[in-house]
Amino acid sequence: MAAELCSDALRIGAELLDGLVTSVFVLDQNLQVDYLNAAAQTLLGMGPNQARGRDIADLMRGAETLLPLFERARRSGEGVVQRELAWPAPGGIDRILNCAVTQITLGQRAAQLLLEVEDITQHRRLTRENALLAQLGGSRLMLRQLAHEIKNPLGGLRGAAQLLERELLDPSLREYTRVIISEADRLTNLLDSMLGPGRPPAKQLTNLHELLERVYHLLRSEAPPGVIVDRDYDPSLPALTVDPNHIIQAMLNLGRNAVQALSTAEVHSPRLILRTRAASNVSVGQERHRLVASIQFEDNGPGVLAEIRDTIFYPLVSGREDGTGLGLGIAQDLVSRHGGLIEFDSAPGRTIFTISLPMDSA
Repeated sequence: MAAELCSDALRIGAELLDGLVTSVFVLDQNLQVDYLNAAAQTLLGMGPNQARGRDIADLMRGAETLLPLFERARRSGEGVVQRELAWPAPGGIDRILNCAVTQITLGQRAAQLLLEVEDITQHRRLTRENALLAQLGGSRLMLRQLAHEIKNPLGGLRGAAQLLERELLDPSLREYTRVIISEADRLTNLLDSMLGPGRPPAKQLTNLHELLERVYHLLRSEAPPGVIVDRDYDPSLPALTVDPNHIIQAMLNLGRNAVQALSTAEVHSPRLILRTRAASNVSVGQERHRLVASIQFEDNGPGVLAEIRDTIFYPLVSGREDGTGLGLGIAQDLVSRHGGLIEFDSAPGRTIFTISLPMDSA
């Protein structure tokens, strides 16, 4: 009877652990895996038979900073925590983990280590997405107010210059009024560019790869010698209901930014890759979508400057001296009109800007 109760307790305990979203490992004194729950199996991308008996350092290569935690937990007998540990997970996807290590004793066994791993990558991504959406809404409001305050005086200035030009008899003096009119027009056009297109998206069923091919050929023709523009498409990506002109403009803005960054940086074999993928069960902002089209622009340039990463989608923010700082903000606005979002992940030698477009919200 006692044996049956013990067996039932172990089974129930295993079922409870398998129901957790936190990855749980039990390690022996040699830091080899004695037990791992279902979430841990998903994290590693392998089954229990493949993981048991193997060294945790082999299973989580790239997370060597965990090793000192194990020693501290053994010496102190108390729990130790490592927050926001960057781990290059299997499949080439970097994960952000919160880890806790506690020394435990189960029955008559020697002391073991309990490793709890919480994957906060998705939480970090959602937090950043919400910040981007808030940023976009704030910049739109700021731009509308700015445009209103500037365009009215500009219109008056231009009208006064036209009236003055009619009164001037000396042609040499008219050159000055023409400069005033030309500059007023230039500033008006700049404000219109900052505000983006005034019309709502004219959506139609569109093959994204056809749009990308146009962008690809344009970027190849504009890229300086030595800069390689390549493509990596997922042929299974279905057609989407979008405004082709809006999406082409957004993709061109991202692609041209990458080409310009590559052309001015000292990079060995500068390369830009246009990539498409289909992702399932992805959250974009506050909404979760069953299917999302992912359009990536990956380059091996120097990366986004650290000081502008939080404000890169604001208008007039640019990493180049000759940049207007309008391209990314306009691209973000165009994509957001389709319920999508632009995100980026950047490090020296690898920068990826990703357009996420929901397939189920046409």
